[in-house]
Amino acid sequence: MELARDKVLEALSNVIEPDLKKDIVSQNLIDDLKLEGNTISLTVNVVNPAMHARKRMQEAIQFTLKRMLGDDIEISVNVKGLPAEAKSAHRKILPEVKNIVAVASGKGGVGKSTIVANLAGGLAKKGYKVGIVDADIYGPSMPTMFDVVGERPSAIDVEGDKKMVPVVSYGIQIMSIGFFTDPDDAVVWRGPMASKALTQMFTDTHWGELDYLIVDLPPGTGDIHLSLVQTVPLDGAVIVSTPQEVALADARKGVTMFGMDNIKVPIVGLIENMSWFTPAELPENKYYIFGRDGVKNLAKGMKKTFLGPVPLVQSVRESGDIGRPAVFQENTPISEAFDDLVRKFVDETNK
Repeated sequence: MELARDKVLEALSNVIEPDLKKDIVSQNLIDDLKLEGNTISLTVNVVNPAMHARKRMQEAIQFTLKRMLGDDIEISVNVKGLPAEAKSAHRKILPEVKNIVAVASGKGGVGKSTIVANLAGGLAKKGYKVGIVDADIYGPSMPTMFDVVGERPSAIDVEGDKKMVPVVSYGIQIMSIGFFTDPDDAVVWRGPMASKALTQMFTDTHWGELDYLIVDLPPGTGDIHLSLVQTVPLDGAVIVSTPQEVALADARKGVTMFGMDNIKVPIVGLIENMSWFTPAELPENKYYIFGRDGVKNLAKGMKKTFLGPVPLVQSVRESGDIGRPAVFQENTPISEAFDDLVRKFVDETNK
């Protein structure tokens, strides 16, 4: 049986991309459609690159084509994730955001939120439009790190829907659960409630056009992480760890989690925080308190990119406490370290 191209496309127009809620033909998601005799081969792009999403799309295409064109046809389907530029154009949630990157750590206390604040600050210094989602529901720290404790997001009407407007500090748009709770109150929420709050910070907020939306995840691997990847198509993840062995073991789990078939988020790179201590009175000395090159060696062993080290410097802590990230310092070793980190981060996300 000779297959007609228009009939095949008509059948494929009944296949819906689940994240876009629109058919794969009208959204131009089909590449390399070839018809030879009774054989159909094609490549389809999907928003969510996770294995389970690709498998569901493959099954939906095969079922639809056989149902509408006959059981005797042969079908070869290759399903792949959209490139970053195309994904932002097709993304149903936050379509105007070019890159959504989560920053995670296997364990608490490694300085993940400090890295997020300075990474976002460094990107803003370079002229990028940047936002932060403080998804560390149980320990939100962005209000303190950007000196906006006590502020509240405003509201705006967007095409008939009420949306929240992020709080802005140093040109960076920030949304945090800390804006809705008293700083002295503990957030005692079960997983579903925390996941719902996280979802609303993405879907009920008017972010506008952004080059980067950085997501500060809670430590570990749990409900919040799974809810995030199910809600928002992440473009990548960064893992933060100190060089000590107990932290590296958990960082390794974080890398593995993002590589699972039901998640499949690419690792942008690994960052080593608190790499060494240099006292102010001995600026040439380096003391490797937590070990040496632990994250660098982990990245090499797992074939991931090492984005760089960040030393343990008193001014980083002081800058975070007063609400002005250290990356905004002028011509200091720590600001230069963060600037190098940002350059490598941009290079990796551009890949």
